[in-house]
Amino acid sequence: MKHWNRIRKGFAALLSVGMLLSLGACGGSSVQNDEKNSLEKVKDSGKLILGLDATFEPMGYTDENDQIVGFDIDLAEEVCKRMGVELVKQPINWDTKEESLNAGNIDCIWNGMSVNPARAESMNLSEPYMTNKMVFVVPAKSEAKSMDDLKTAKIGVQNGSTAQEILEASEIGSTITVQALATNVEALQQMDLELVDAVFMDSVVAEYKITADAKDWLILPDGLQEESYAIGFRKADQELRDEVQRILSEMKADGTVAKISTEWFGDDVTCIPDPKS
Repeated sequence: MKHWNRIRKGFAALLSVGMLLSLGACGGSSVQNDEKNSLEKVKDSGKLILGLDATFEPMGYTDENDQIVGFDIDLAEEVCKRMGVELVKQPINWDTKEESLNAGNIDCIWNGMSVNPARAESMNLSEPYMTNKMVFVVPAKSEAKSMDDLKTAKIGVQNGSTAQEILEASEIGSTITVQALATNVEALQQMDLELVDAVFMDSVVAEYKITADAKDWLILPDGLQEESYAIGFRKADQELRDEVQRILSEMKADGTVAKISTEWFGDDVTCIPDPKS
């Protein structure tokens, strides 16, 4: 297993990967202002442009060979193969991801993107395919043992993320100092430099970084909220959204999704059955 050799077995048990890949559609209009719909445009161009924050391990990130890889990337590569198009991986500014999508610079946002009401309103989302918990990461030498110990701390968080929204709206949000940074990687670097006391982030990223990079960090036992990951499309791009959803459901049914999950997370990942199965 090409990626699992880097990660200890215990990591996967902390994740709950919910493959809720159904054929159902999210809202959004199928009417396009142009003559061709979104799916036709992608097939005619022969390319699907995927927007991502290329530092978001292990979902989609730049590796030591300067290649963009990840769990989401492997899923997307297989989807594109079955669609008969090339996957183009386009790094974007996560804080302005909706603008990049609506401007037509990318065809979708597929990078461990958490579902929230604002995103459901502004984008045409796929069915959720993975669950994730928001957690606090601290240095091993930190005196903080729970969230209560962080009430006056300086906490790093990725700018424009749902983690930032959740943290600022939380009970401790009014007593802490929130340090918004461009990426989770930068936030963790700031913690190593003792410029922030903790980082609030996705457990899937935190666990991967701790195990893959052998970091001396701890995850506090109490977090704030569970979330689901989904793929974001433009509101009008119903045909493209539905075709990607259809292929993902097909991949789940034939075991491809489970195979890719095992390569990244090991054998302990728990898949939630498709509602229609």
